[in-house]
Amino acid sequence: MLSEHHLDAQSRWSKVKDRMESDYRYKSVESSSLREELFKQYIEKVAKNVDTEKEKEMERQARIEASLREREREVQKARSEQTKEIDREREQHKREEAIQNFKALLSDMVKHNLVRSSDVSWSDTRRSLRKDHRWESASLLDREEKEKLFNEHIEALSKKKKEHFRQLLDETLTITLTSTWKEIKKIIKEDPRCTKFSSSDRKKQKEFEEYIRDKFITAKADFRTLLKETKFITYRSKKLIQESDQHMKDIEKILQNDKRYLVLDCVPEERRKLIMAYIDDLDRRGPPPPPTASEPTRRSTK
Repeated sequence: MLSEHHLDAQSRWSKVKDRMESDYRYKSVESSSLREELFKQYIEKVAKNVDTEKEKEMERQARIEASLREREREVQKARSEQTKEIDREREQHKREEAIQNFKALLSDMVKHNLVRSSDVSWSDTRRSLRKDHRWESASLLDREEKEKLFNEHIEALSKKKKEHFRQLLDETLTITLTSTWKEIKKIIKEDPRCTKFSSSDRKKQKEFEEYIRDKFITAKADFRTLLKETKFITYRSKKLIQESDQHMKDIEKILQNDKRYLVLDCVPEERRKLIMAYIDDLDRRGPPPPPTASEPTRRSTK
């Protein structure tokens, strides 16, 4: 009966009992004091249920608020990281732009200095660079970075000039493996690839001599390959040469049809040594093993 009257924790017995007097369930409890006591017990129970519901609601609200705060922290963190990433990208872009500006400055000024001098130092060049208005656009770069970029630029220019100089030597058909710088410089001294390589004659001579050494090493390696390709030369060749010079003449007659033989015309003694060294090696190794099923059964003659 009490539950049907929708009572709450604020309800008072004196105010609600009149509404219940006509109910038979009210009259079933004869004692008025007992009725009031039962009412008070019910109200206490209602109050406890209300407190429990409030507590649950408060806990639910606390969880919602905590979740919202956590979400807000995550959003703030993501926003902060995004801002940092944007700042990093912006800073990187500024650095790359500073590097490109500095490289352009080097290209304009260092190239001009290199025409006048083969030895360009960072300390001397820096003084000239500082006078250019573009120097300030590279302010994000520290001294070590600028010097590193300068050295890389000089190295790249030197490499390019060396390639052009060697290209000039390759195109100079009068050069042989025994040519000297004194002979060749008269032929190429007016070519821009020679004049731009260096103002130092000693440096040009050194590079020329290194070029000749490289060509000689390559020529000997190519000639050894030619000897291996020449099936006319066998492990019997040494004995045949000892018996008659004709076999060596026959070998040379075959080889002279190949440019790898002809390029060594200027050093015939060295070429003969290479031939004999190869023949001696074949003699030491003796007859080749019999051919397998996957190998040709006939040896061709070059």
